[in-house]
Amino acid sequence: MGLYFNRKQLKNLRKTLRKRATGAEKILWQFLKRRQIEGCKFRRQHGIGRYVVDFYCPELSLVIEVDGASHDSEEAHMRDARRQQEIEQHDITVLRIRDEVVRYDIHSAIEKVRSEVLRLKGKPPSA
Repeated sequence: MGLYFNRKQLKNLRKTLRKRATGAEKILWQFLKRRQIEGCKFRRQHGIGRYVVDFYCPELSLVIEVDGASHDSEEAHMRDARRQQEIEQHDITVLRIRDEVVRYDIHSAIEKVRSEVLRLKGKPPSA
């Protein structure tokens, strides 16, 4: 079975998640929207298969997930690993950034995203 993007069944969930974005997701979105990072378009709360990811860049097949405290339990780690493995099977890169990094060191978070974008574009990061 192929991979489906933005399945109709998840439309209401995606809409709700956009309305209820975490503080860190809102902060990061301010830097991702309007092609601010290397001209790449990002979408927020994008459906990939049976999952909804925080941010997705279709040009690079790059997912960005902002992980907060709800991802700290052993059960959550296992669920995240399973989900990530399933997404990566479709040649999609998953970049995870801690909620605290986005909230307290946004420049480090943006540089992490920029480095991954440049790597996927096959360009070396500038010094």
